[in-house]
Amino acid sequence: MSRERVEAVRAMMRSKGWDAVVLTGNDPHNSEYSAPRWLQAGWVSGFSGEGDLVVTDDHAGIWTDTRYFIQASRQLPGTGVELHKTRVPGQVLIPEWLAAHFADYDSVIVAVDGLGMNAATVLDIKKAMGDKAIIVDAPNMLDPVWEGRPPVPQTPVITLGAETVGWSRTQKLTWIRKWLQDNGSDAILITALDEIAWMLNVRGQDVEYNPVVMSYLLVTRDDAHETEDSFYELTSDGVNIQDYSDIGVALSGIVDGEYISRLFVDTSTLNYNLYNILKENIPSSNLTSGKSPVALRKAVKNNVEIAGMREAHLEDGLAMERFFFWLERMVEAGEPVNEYEAALQLHSFRSGIEGFRGESFETISAYGPNAALPHYVTPESGSAELDARGLYLCDSGGQYLFGTTDITRTIPLGPCTQLEKEDYTLVLKGHIDLAKAVFPSGTAGCQIDALAREPLWASKRNFGHGTGHGVGFYLNVHEGPQDIRQNFNRQPLVPGMITSNEPGIYREGKYGIRHENLVLCVDDGRNDFGQWCRFETLTLCHLDTSIVIKELLDASEIDWLNAYNAKVFQTLSPRLPSEIAQWLRNKTLPI
Repeated sequence: MSRERVEAVRAMMRSKGWDAVVLTGNDPHNSEYSAPRWLQAGWVSGFSGEGDLVVTDDHAGIWTDTRYFIQASRQLPGTGVELHKTRVPGQVLIPEWLAAHFADYDSVIVAVDGLGMNAATVLDIKKAMGDKAIIVDAPNMLDPVWEGRPPVPQTPVITLGAETVGWSRTQKLTWIRKWLQDNGSDAILITALDEIAWMLNVRGQDVEYNPVVMSYLLVTRDDAHETEDSFYELTSDGVNIQDYSDIGVALSGIVDGEYISRLFVDTSTLNYNLYNILKENIPSSNLTSGKSPVALRKAVKNNVEIAGMREAHLEDGLAMERFFFWLERMVEAGEPVNEYEAALQLHSFRSGIEGFRGESFETISAYGPNAALPHYVTPESGSAELDARGLYLCDSGGQYLFGTTDITRTIPLGPCTQLEKEDYTLVLKGHIDLAKAVFPSGTAGCQIDALAREPLWASKRNFGHGTGHGVGFYLNVHEGPQDIRQNFNRQPLVPGMITSNEPGIYREGKYGIRHENLVLCVDDGRNDFGQWCRFETLTLCHLDTSIVIKELLDASEIDWLNAYNAKVFQTLSPRLPSEIAQWLRNKTLPI
């Protein structure tokens, strides 16, 4: 099927005189997760991971990173699509690859779906290829060949009050208008879905797992224009509503050089199609680009949001402990249970929590070799049966009206090998070392990423993904601008930011191990050397110590582990049935 779809794209290219087509899995807002309508690269190639597709007359390739190499090696054979590895030494990214592939051409026509690519990415292609590149913006180019293509989603919208999120919609609009004034802009076009949801205190379900609504938001110093069909109750706060599909027409009419002369945009989320419309309607000298201020403001949680996140982790921890108790009893009794059934049972426990709105991402329920894929998709049919041996990894999270969770636990289901125990302990050691970090104010995540890796590096082991990502408040489980990874990111970790702590190790064909908690950056006082910060761990679920090699941990790491497990027991046990509370007591005894 994928081979036929690649050929259908090539036939379209020949009919239009295009030399190359670039497709992504991104929606018009450059979201990390997209609704099915915009999973274009995956529909053509058959690859279900995150990646970008290039098709030429003689080549088709998917560009993806280390998280998906194993997955790609399984899904791409026979499709006519080759794997191009990114985030590895010597990587050749799409702009450079296109420049080299067409080095002997005098001119090259590269077609892109401008709705599915951000402006910065397309401009990178243009820069790499120089004057020979002719970029053709072809929105929805796959419509003629994609029979039954899903529509633009539209789900019910809810609004959240200041008692839930801390800031009212009016306060947020006042803040952004003050920012416009301070930065010499007349308006800002916000295109990131989670930023719009945060600004307007609205939530929806237009993107699976992410409580956002397909929309654009234009805020001027005087009013706000919002493109979506279901926000009419916002008009009382001065938000003018327009149809989502009319964004291009709306911008052509609003941005006329008189009403708005200086417009700010974030090209990392502004799609190329809208970028072209703006370039045609406002002089380049009046179009300013940079990082949206909303991302940073949203990432620094206020006291109301922090309290909600603590509540979410308490409730989520109760569900996790019930789940692991159930799973251990099932395995000990020899009852048949597979990966998918385990994920369903965890969902059942979370569903009983008042305020639960669904998972924050698709649960990764992975046993043995399947856990070696960091982004394993647990199949409904043919899931691996869990046996009373080896390691089981569960990476999951919940969306609640009062917060968002993300947790990974790797647990032994029975006897483990010496190598499994050693890897398990070294990953845990790295997790603890990062959790107990104290660092100067202004420190970026990339500057402390090595704390989680050093125990693995010392044994010449490593993992290929980032150590931490930001987490939203009843919003996207992945958000920026902060992260903890090796890639250089200047953004400091600021008190109020919530970030994951999730080192791991993956042995292809054997097993995968990851320990993940969410941590809150908090102030840790000032002295003669300046201001200091540390982490407060929010996640409440025991870390299994039954296969820990104690000799690999130092005294401070043992103290942290014992104190954390003791806190989990003390906090959760009063609300657990007596049988589970006793089980948890045994699981959290000091090592």
